[in-house]
Order: sequence, then structure tokens, then C-alpha cells
Amino acid sequence: MASTSRTRTGRGRGRGRGRGSGSSSLPPPPSTLPLIIEEFFIVVYEDPLVKKELPKKFADYLDGKEPAKVYLRAADCGPRLWTVEVLFDGQGRMYLDKGWEKFAIAHGVDFGWFIHFKYEGDDVLTVKVFDGTMCRRYYYSDDEDTDDESDDDVKPCIHPL
Repeated sequence: MASTSRTRTGRGRGRGRGRGSGSSSLPPPPSTLPLIIEEFFIVVYEDPLVKKELPKKFADYLDGKEPAKVYLRAADCGPRLWTVEVLFDGQGRMYLDKGWEKFAIAHGVDFGWFIHFKYEGDDVLTVKVFDGTMCRRYYYSDDEDTDDESDDDVKPCIHPL
């Protein structure tokens, strides 16, 4: 019985042979990429009004340029910024401290909620709040005042089901 063999002609799904340039288009391995921590989240497991610990990797990212304050901005809620003091404990942990309670009350933050942060630079964090159903809450402000000392509260938008 004669054996038959098949030969490939270079068409079809090869392993990248014949590209000609000799250089790989693959990205560098993860260990050689710069560490950029722009987005992170916390889950509110304890009293929503007490200081909140931010992820250690984010604190490490800010190493050497630890801000005394950050400015929280609710996503899609206009220009209003909430000033929140930052506490570093000397062991690499970072907390949102004085000012967090006011932000949490105004946004109705409760147990089991998921808070998403995006670092925008210049000590500004844009915040998205997700409630216990894991659905995002939307907020609006009645005024264009950016002074966080005003008496006006940020009110949640109501969406029909």
C-alpha cells in the first residue's frame, strides 16, 4: 500500500511564517509594561459614612506624590467637586477621610454598594456609584455651583422601570 503525504503550500492558517519583517507584533510581556492604575473600585462592607480604604496598588501608584486632598466628581453630574482629605497610615494604606461622609450622604451610599473610581490626574477622582442591585445610580445637581460648602444636596435621578 502506498503512503500519501500532504504538503502545505503556505496558504491558510500558518503560524506567522513569511511575514518578512522578522519583528513580532505581539505586545511586550506584562512584567515590562509600566504600572498605570487609573481605575479601581471599593465595595462598602461596613458603615458607609466612615473613612474608606482605597486599594494598596493605587496608594503605591501615588508613592512619592501623596496628596493631602482629593476631589471627587460624580460622573455625569456637572462640574461640582467634593473635597475629601486623604489619610496615609505610613504602612502603604490610603484612606478617604474627612469629606467622605458628606459625599456618601449626598449620594445615598449604603451597605453592599459598589463604588467605581477613575483617577483623572490633578488629584481628581471621577466616581460612579452602583447600588445593591449592582445597577448604576445617576445623579444631578440643581445648580452649577462647584463650591462643596453649599447647602444644596446632590439628588439621585429617577428613571422609570
